[in-house]
Amino acid sequence: MSTENKTPINQSRRRFLLTTGAGAGAALAITVLPTFARADDLPHLAPSEPTAQALGYVEDTTKADDKKYPNHKPTQDCANCNFWQGGSSEYGACQLFPGKAVRNKGWCSAHAEKKA
Repeated sequence: MSTENKTPINQSRRRFLLTTGAGAGAALAITVLPTFARADDLPHLAPSEPTAQALGYVEDTTKADDKKYPNHKPTQDCANCNFWQGGSSEYGACQLFPGKAVRNKGWCSAHAEKKA
């Protein structure tokens, strides 16, 4: 004998619970998702911040200290880095500096060329 009871009442109950759960999940997503910050809303990373200093972040790649960072190339900037998430905007999110926006013309020592 089957241990699973497939009466119309049990099927209706399952359908109700699935629908209710999906509805509650959708309602939660609708209220929570808008609270995540967009890159436009993020504060700009200041080069004086400890994390920025540790990675040699500058807002203008031409001002990078080539003596301290000999691997720096003038063609490298945040906009062509694999960690950049800002699209074509002037400031955007960077995976290395969560909660902060970095300048597209900036540079740091963790620069990783974006794969084409």
